[in-house]
Amino acid sequence: MTDRIIPIAEARYPARLPHIPEAGGQPVGLLADTRGRRLHDLRISVTDRCNFRCTYCMPKSVFGPDYAFLPQSSLLSFEEILRVARMFVAHGVEKIRLTGGEPLLRKHLERLIEMLASLQTPAGEPVEVTLTTNATLLAKRAGALRDAGLRRITVSLDAIDDDIFRRMNDVDFPVSSVLEGIEAAHRVGLSPVKVNMVVQRGVNESQILPMAKHFRGTGHILRFIEFMDVGASNGWRLNDVMSARQIVDTINEAFPIEPVEPNYSGEVAERWRYTDGGGEVGVISSVSSPFCTDCTRARLSTEGKLFTCLFATEGHDLRALLRGGFSDAHLAAAISHVWTQRADRYSEIRSSETTGLRRIEMSYIGG
Repeated sequence: MTDRIIPIAEARYPARLPHIPEAGGQPVGLLADTRGRRLHDLRISVTDRCNFRCTYCMPKSVFGPDYAFLPQSSLLSFEEILRVARMFVAHGVEKIRLTGGEPLLRKHLERLIEMLASLQTPAGEPVEVTLTTNATLLAKRAGALRDAGLRRITVSLDAIDDDIFRRMNDVDFPVSSVLEGIEAAHRVGLSPVKVNMVVQRGVNESQILPMAKHFRGTGHILRFIEFMDVGASNGWRLNDVMSARQIVDTINEAFPIEPVEPNYSGEVAERWRYTDGGGEVGVISSVSSPFCTDCTRARLSTEGKLFTCLFATEGHDLRALLRGGFSDAHLAAAISHVWTQRADRYSEIRSSETTGLRRIEMSYIGG
């Protein structure tokens, strides 16, 4: 019997060295890609580790005890993250979201938040710093996160029924602890808390109405997300997708809702509100109603690879520039070149051919 070979994490996700235009210089303002989409949001993964093993994201069959996560030396330091973020803000980014894996597993994350919260746009406005978490560590840290400069928080919660939730996170973690984290965030002013539920047909669609009922009237915003074919580990099938239309119809039958205008251009969630004043819900429909046309997001992996699409197969290695002696002007020019050449529209062209591609895992670049 031969020894099992575990490929090192560095080699799993291909990335090319970004091109640095000869005329590159300091950033000059807003960037637009080949389809006219401006660069507005930056999602930064601060760790590839997570304490959940959700079947649609990090199934145990792939992310088991032998899985080789990135070593600490490979991760971008907080100073390196700040340097990249500063260039993105100079190029027009106004919102930074920290993701993972589970970002609260990154030690001293509050220090990074404080550093990022000090950034200002070219117009002198503060950058909005937000965080997505499974809330397992949130109850004790919500106040410190807010004091560091965190503006808003999004919590992942796929069921309000404890048995279903434990099966989905696959580490037997209880719903009650997540709810404690949500309430702690609310108490310290990280409101409104957004709660994301990934809906999988045959797994947790029975939880749509119980989740809606639980969060109605709380001030929190519940958002339902179609099960997406992110990565190559979650066994995605189109038959497992419950469409946004079906989700909306299910809610509307029990709690009448009406559409609401988006908060800003490029907002991914379709907004709905209860007609009786019970609050707001959202639906994210990447599969049944793609929003590629308005996508304004860039993603930075935990070891400094830049991706221009959630469904990407390849990134651009900014860490090589950070650790290779390149100047801020070079870094800014490389980012500009990557974005202005961007033409991604995966969800619009999804097919049997594209779903077979070896895409980057959600746990690696965040949802």
